[in-house]
Amino acid sequence: MPTAPEPPPHTRITVRLTPRASREEVVGFRDDVLVVRVSAPPVEGAANEALVRLLAKRLRVAKGVVRITSGDTSRTKVVEVEGLDDATVRARLGTAGG
Repeated sequence: MPTAPEPPPHTRITVRLTPRASREEVVGFRDDVLVVRVSAPPVEGAANEALVRLLAKRLRVAKGVVRITSGDTSRTKVVEVEGLDDATVRARLGTAGG
């Protein structure tokens, strides 16, 4: 009997977002929370879009596989990345530890 294929890996990351920053950057993990700064204001989802775009670029994935699962109107968000495991996400963001 054939076995069902394993689902693709995915990772959930807690992100602390700072909008209206002077530059866009992934600062790194602090206590298992990824600190990110974007220049976009928190108006009409602009900062959220900038966050997804920046993470997709740093992770080298399509924007469609990076999505905010909670915290749309909060600075603290949960972001899910499909197709990458936790170790790969941390390595591509340049942070090996927690």
